[in-house]
Amino acid sequence: MAQYAVLIYAADSATDAGELEAHDRHAQELEASGALRAAFALEPSATATSLRAGGVTDGPFVDAKEVVAGFYILEAPDLDAALRIAGGNPVIGMGGGVEVRPVAGGFVA
Repeated sequence: MAQYAVLIYAADSATDAGELEAHDRHAQELEASGALRAAFALEPSATATSLRAGGVTDGPFVDAKEVVAGFYILEAPDLDAALRIAGGNPVIGMGGGVEVRPVAGGFVA
């Protein structure tokens, strides 16, 4: 089965208890379905450090209305199935969105 990265875009990483509960519930549903392979929440974008040819700067790589707040890897038979699965992400109902991309390759230590 193919793997897909689901990038979660939001105003920033979830810190509100209700948002965190919704994301935890969604992760448990994905895990129970057998589709979830890995999931990671990111700290708020203010904690980011970016590296560029000109040096190191504090903050995210790009200042944007929405940032990558987390990501997960899921397995699905095809892109349509991956989109259906990712469409249940609670961030969509909270004003954010998700981006689904096929995984070309990877490594897990």
